[in-house]
Amino acid sequence: MNVDWLPGNALTLLENGAEFFPALEAAIDGAGHEIFLETYIFADDETGHRVAAALRRAAARGVAVRLLVDGFGGREFVAALMDELIAAGVNVLIYRREMAAFSLQRHRLRRLHRKLAVIDGRIAFVGGINIISDYNHDDPSLITPRQDFSVRIEGPLLGPIHRTVTRVWELVAWASFRRRARIADSPPVCPLPCGRVEAGFLIRDNIRHRHDIEDAYLVAIAAARREIILANAYFLPGRRFRQALLAAARRGVNVTLITQGWTDHPLQQRATRALYGQFLAGGVRIFEYHLSHLHAKVAVVDERWATVGSSNIDPFSLLLAREANVVVRDDAFAGDLHHRLRRVMKDGSREISAVDWQRGPRLQRLINWVAYGLVRLMIGLAGYGGRH
Repeated sequence: MNVDWLPGNALTLLENGAEFFPALEAAIDGAGHEIFLETYIFADDETGHRVAAALRRAAARGVAVRLLVDGFGGREFVAALMDELIAAGVNVLIYRREMAAFSLQRHRLRRLHRKLAVIDGRIAFVGGINIISDYNHDDPSLITPRQDFSVRIEGPLLGPIHRTVTRVWELVAWASFRRRARIADSPPVCPLPCGRVEAGFLIRDNIRHRHDIEDAYLVAIAAARREIILANAYFLPGRRFRQALLAAARRGVNVTLITQGWTDHPLQQRATRALYGQFLAGGVRIFEYHLSHLHAKVAVVDERWATVGSSNIDPFSLLLAREANVVVRDDAFAGDLHHRLRRVMKDGSREISAVDWQRGPRLQRLINWVAYGLVRLMIGLAGYGGRH
């Protein structure tokens, strides 16, 4: 898999909702003719209401607003916010609508997990931040914002981003029998260079781009010479990915993983911890973030290559969901992300040492391996056990 690197972009790294939502709202309020917004979660909270109000204002100005929300992550949106947005003139589609809280059907694992916005074909946002308050935690004791990242983009990279949001919108409109929602005329977007950053846009789908994001990671890891820092909310890599990280550590690369300390998915966290022994024995450093939920899906290699997006390094993202990441080759951008991740490690994380891990209770390690087996069983039932 070769990344289609496009030069001439202007990229701004945005950390957490405090930086992301004001930038998104400003872009929406400046829209003149078209808005696409894709999200997995659109919460019925203060942040969700702010973004919904911005979309209503745009629709009132005559902007074509197209909002695509996942049918499982967006169940709260469907119940509380969808009707008022439709009444205000916002075009809303639901990706694989799923209202049941529990289901054994395999198709429900195929989710729209991307977080994308494209405004007038001139500004895009790609990242991991849902439309939800940073402080909307399951645990009221967490007073620190959710840790996450997004990227504001201008320049030639808007071309492929605009094409993918248009294509998925058309697919969902067709599958939903919503002929009126289809786009009558959407000319190609070809923005002129406006910066100096070389970047590429990657998606994961179930047709032509099944492994693009994972393969981009593997190529960057194989090329690493000094350092890899990988922060990932739900980290449960397959054999190829694990071997690539361990091989990098063996050749002298400083490999660091930042994983969740607090989690909303304890089974998956336990499964992740089952892999700690192998990584620690191989020289990989592991930090667990404890100030709040770590929701980031980012990495930096040699302070030159970086990625920010929606894709976790787990079977659900890499084998099932629709995902989107931006990859960047730029010293300044990678250096900025590197600095922020170093701060996350220093100020909010606890390092797990190999000695302490081996001294930990054997019962806990057994529970971790049971959780790992259960997650593998779930993936096997979905028909993807061999790949992962």
